Amino acid sequence: MFSRILERLRLRGLFVTGNKFLVVAQTSCMRRDQTHLWELFEPIVSGMGYDLIEIEHFPNPKHGVLRLYIDKEGGVNVDDCSSVSRQVSAFIDVEDPISGQFNLEVSSPGSDRPLRRLKDFQRFVGSLVKLKTAMPLEGQRNFKGRLLEASEETVVIETDTEELGIPMGVIEKARIVPEFNVKK
Repeated sequence: MFSRILERLRLRGLFVTGNKFLVVAQTSCMRRDQTHLWELFEPIVSGMGYDLIEIEHFPNPKHGVLRLYIDKEGGVNVDDCSSVSRQVSAFIDVEDPISGQFNLEVSSPGSDRPLRRLKDFQRFVGSLVKLKTAMPLEGQRNFKGRLLEASEETVVIETDTEELGIPMGVIEKARIVPEFNVKK
């Protein structure tokens, strides 16, 4: 299966060298904006002892939203979110890095938390995950399975029918699927 994925990447004009993937794609305006925001806010959040998990920015002339998801060992509470919100808000007031009006929201990532970085994937090995790829692999873009392992090159999941190795470079979105034990 993995060799078929590599061949499909080559056919799509993506470069594969040994075990390393170089996915060449145009960066959308939103992705550049995300990178810029990440560079602005990650040092503030990490300096306060939290991990910045994700940033969502929905610009709108009147009702924009800037949402930061934070976490720390043992989880976060309302006081943590409030503290980060005050600090980020003060930074925004002074530096004015984002044009337009928006509401700042700071939240925990929740039980269906996004997986963005390698350390996020490695932390949640054994969890049920949903993955969406930037392009179809074997005719599909959405995958769901148990996360078995993660490296810089590949994420391995076990679906109901098979074990799949998905190149890290083609994963567009990834989230934990919450599992609830219901007693009957």
